[in-house]
Amino acid sequence: MGTALTSVGLPVAPAIVMSGLGLSLTVADFARVVREPRAVAVALATQLLLLPLVCVGLVTAFGLDPVLAVGMVLLAASPGGTTANLFSHLFRGDVALNITLTAVNSVLAVVTLPVVVNLALDHFRPAIGDGAVGLEFGKVAQVFAIVLVPVVLGMAVRRWSAAFADRADRPVRIVSAVVLVAVIAGALLAERENLGTYLVDTGPVAALFCACSLTAGYLLPRLFRVERRQAVASAFEVGIHNSTPAIAIAVTVVGSERLAVPAAVYGVLMFPIAALAGHLLTRTRAERPAA
Repeated sequence: MGTALTSVGLPVAPAIVMSGLGLSLTVADFARVVREPRAVAVALATQLLLLPLVCVGLVTAFGLDPVLAVGMVLLAASPGGTTANLFSHLFRGDVALNITLTAVNSVLAVVTLPVVVNLALDHFRPAIGDGAVGLEFGKVAQVFAIVLVPVVLGMAVRRWSAAFADRADRPVRIVSAVVLVAVIAGALLAERENLGTYLVDTGPVAALFCACSLTAGYLLPRLFRVERRQAVASAFEVGIHNSTPAIAIAVTVVGSERLAVPAAVYGVLMFPIAALAGHLLTRTRAERPAA
């Protein structure tokens, strides 16, 4: 992916994105779990338990190359981000629930992400690096540094000065969006020689996985009698993953640029698919009163 991007850009990119997330979080966002236990529990169970299984089923059914298969599972195990909050706001979801889910999931990902990806590595046995994200201390510490430390620092800044955090929020969001695009572009360019093949292989799987994630994220909460606005929030939280940490972990922790391709492809495809899902949810809501 290039020396500069690998040694400097990738460590910095998730730090910017995740610290920007932290600027919008407070301790109260974690406390909301107690007040909204059903909505939080169903959404987290869908994201942490169901999605990896769905992902494994899809990559197996499509006969995806082992490296790309593990890359998809890495993406599936990655937490959501501020993009989910934006879509939830645009399509009238419960943004407060999104913030809570993102906060809790960012903490849990430090444990769940290495576990899920390590199981995928053992199952698919791709020929990459030493073959493990690893539960050993060194690599868990790397995941911790990529996923959680920037969030905590962002929250610390907000606690120190909420006014400063509010002023910094918009610029950091803009920089985060630029960084996200740069990281996705870098991941795709790094494998440009095989990009056409990878897009053909991973594109349908990534698109179908995104559609399944959005659908499950909405229907399962509704099945458990979670009110509609919270179900919309759950749909976007479950269906929109944070590609930047996934790409960073693939390249810097596992040591495979090819492993980062599914996350990069998903990062491109999820926007139009999520927008279409939001349109359908809004249209369905509008048609009910008319009927």
